[in-house]
Formats: sequence, structure tokens, C-alpha cells
Amino acid sequence: MPMSADFRACALPRLDAIAAHFGTPFHLYDETGIRTTGARLLRAFAGVAGFNEFYAVKALPNPQILRILHSMGFGFDCSSIAELELARSIGARAEALMFTSNNTSAEEFAAAAADGGCILNLDDASLIDKVPQMPECVCFRYNPGAARSGNVIIGNPVEAKYGVPHEQLLDAYARARARGARRFGLHTMLASNERNAQYMIDTIAMLLEQAARLRQALGIELAFINMGGGLGIAYRPDDTPFDLEHLGARACELLGEYAHIHGRAPALHMESGRYMTGPHGVLVTRALNRKDSYRTFIGVDACMSALMRPGMYGAYHHIDVLGKAPAATDLPVDVVGSLCENNDKFAIQRPLPPISDGDLLVIHDTGAHGHAMGFNYNGKLRPQELLLRSNGTVERIRRAETLADYFATLNFEADLLPV
Repeated sequence: MPMSADFRACALPRLDAIAAHFGTPFHLYDETGIRTTGARLLRAFAGVAGFNEFYAVKALPNPQILRILHSMGFGFDCSSIAELELARSIGARAEALMFTSNNTSAEEFAAAAADGGCILNLDDASLIDKVPQMPECVCFRYNPGAARSGNVIIGNPVEAKYGVPHEQLLDAYARARARGARRFGLHTMLASNERNAQYMIDTIAMLLEQAARLRQALGIELAFINMGGGLGIAYRPDDTPFDLEHLGARACELLGEYAHIHGRAPALHMESGRYMTGPHGVLVTRALNRKDSYRTFIGVDACMSALMRPGMYGAYHHIDVLGKAPAATDLPVDVVGSLCENNDKFAIQRPLPPISDGDLLVIHDTGAHGHAMGFNYNGKLRPQELLLRSNGTVERIRRAETLADYFATLNFEADLLPV
């Protein structure tokens, strides 16, 4: 969605100076916006005992961003050793960490158990016997199969590689308990960028149904259920925003009904990434060239390696041209990078104000799955990340990659397996 009014008011008047000081391109994140969203989330779920958000580190894996979220009391959802290390580097420990990987290796199990451990969320029943030491608290990722439909991004649960099938779930908990687990959670993740709150409400109801099933069949009282992430944001200006307050109210009601029947209810966790930081980041890039061919192309100094979503998913990201207001007479252009791929486009046939070489373009909603999904094809280097602090200062929180970084893995000790 378009930048918040506060972000716009603080950032845009200074953007020329920021670009002159730091150079382009860069991702710019808004600390105030992140904190405002975090506070809104806590208010919406204030009536839910034991509620917590485990921020999905994959969305924006920068320690300065994680520190902001950690200071608000949030935990972290990690899916790799690097993400665990990032979260631990800013002070998160033990049950403030949820480790959800798939096809988990022995090295990853060791990392999960190190330094105080974490909540271990197993993706597959076959992993139960592969955990070297079963932790006290274990969770399983649930895949309901044909009982639920996914959405466009994640797809049909029957086709998904993730999660324990319905018919294997009871046995998975029984086996984990036999190996020493004493506290249990239940997790799922069925949708991504979903703006229909009812879908998430139905997911909570589904998890509570499985909690009752586990209670009746095995006598297991779940410590928590985790509805996953997937809360969507309004990328287009006319998209309907996600109704967070409705979700919070219905979650409170559902958990209250469960507690009335069963005497107590599990805590509710979630692991939103995009919703927490997505709208609070922009990619700022400078126009380099205008090419008039069969259509008009505006070439900029960022490329798909800085923001993959439009090229990979055909995703819409709103674009402003700094200092130029849109008008009904604006002509459509393609905004493109310099990658040797034809899908290296930030916008296709988008009406935009007339753009001159040197103009700054502001590409919205890059605070999640922007820099994090970057890559080095064509030897392209990922850009720097900046943070607009709540006190108005602008801080570099990741430098741009250099050629030395790119070539670093070619500097190694020779190793040869003889014939």
C-alpha cells in the first residue's frame, strides 16, 4: 500500500538529501511504522492470554530490524541456521525462538539445540527419530490436505511439501512423547499474503479442532497453537486492508469457547513477517535512461536482484516519482533494471508522470521479501539498507555488496580428492 502519511512526511522531503549522502539504490525502512504496527497487533490480541508474535526472520533478516521487534517483546520464527544465529545475536533465546525447517539436517538439529535451544517445530513425522535429543517442548507443523484450500501463493495443501498429514498427526505426538517430549504445540501455515480475515479465523478454528482431538485421543493438552503467518497487506492503493481487529476479536471468542468446554485453552502464537514490516519499507532508485521502442522503457539503477517479487510473481508494487504528482494524462511505461532477463521489470505499462534521467523513483512495500530475496545473477550486487529512526536520523544498517564480496568464495584453500 502507499507509504503511511507519517513515513511519507518524514522521508520524502529529505529523499534527495538521503540519496545524495548514501547513493542509490537503497531500501529505506521506517522504525516508527514498524513500532506502530507492532503496537496495533498487541492491542488487537490483548484479550488473548499468552498471545505472542514470532516475527518471520526470512521477511527482513537485518539485526537492527530484529532489535526493534525484540524490544516490543516479540519472538522470532527461524527456518535456517543463519536465521537462528541472527535472532540469537540480538538476544533472543529458548522459547522466544521457533525453528521451523523442512528436510532438516543433523547440522540444523544441532544448531537448534545449541545456546539454550528453541521451540522445535517438526515438519515431518520421519524427523522424530532423527532428532538427536528430543527437547522438552516440541511442535508439529500440520497439513490438513484436502480439508482446506490454500491461496494463490502457497497453493493446494495436498501438493505442498510442508507439514504432517492429518492421518499421521496423532502418531507423531505419541512418538515424540515416547522420546521424552513433555510440552507440545501445534502449528500450521496455509496461506501467504491473505487479506481475508475469515480465512485466518477458520485456521484458528481448525487448530482448536485438532487440539481437542489430541486431548481426547492422547490426553495431550497443547501449550500453544500457532496459526502461522500469511496476513496480507494492501499492495495496490485500492486493495482492502486486512481487518486485524476482527481477527483478534474472533480469536478471543474461539479460545474462550474452547476453554469453556475443556477447562483451559492453549496460548495463541502467530508468525507474521510481511504484515509487520512490508509496508514500512521502500526501494529508492534513480532513473538512468529512457528508451522509446515499441513501448517506452524507463531504466533505473536498481534491478530484479534488489526486488524479485514483480519479476518472479508478477506482483504489483506502487511507484511514486519524487516531486511529480500523477495526472490523468500520464502515459504507460515499463520500469526496468539492467539485468540480462526480460522479466527484470518493476512495473509493466504503468501510467507514471514524465520521468527524466536523474529522477528518483520510490517503489513501495519492500519491507518484506525485498532485500531478503536478493541474488547475484549477472554478478549484480545487492544494495544497501537504511533505517529512518523514530528520532529522524537515517542510519545505514547494511552496506551495499562489493565486488570483493562477490569474489570472496573463490578465495579458498585448494582441496583435491585423488584418483
